[in-house]
Amino acid sequence: MTFIDFKKHLLDAELTIPKFTDLIKVSDKNIQAYKKKEKVPNAIGALAACFAKMNQEGIDYKDLMSNLDLEKKSKKGAGFSAKKKK
Repeated sequence: MTFIDFKKHLLDAELTIPKFTDLIKVSDKNIQAYKKKEKVPNAIGALAACFAKMNQEGIDYKDLMSNLDLEKKSKKGAGFSAKKKK
């Protein structure tokens, strides 16, 4: 799916990218990176299309997603803020 088609599905689902990423518990930067590639992974595209269809059918997908207790993954690495051991 192209990034443009993905964005159209989000509009049909009445979602913005930040709201979508919060709903599925992924990084906003992760989704924005697909803009450069001009394509989104199948799973992300399928979710957006399903959310759009559910919204058209009057199904409360947001409540459904919140009941899944998804957890946002955090990076485990040194990073810039890590303190060096002496």
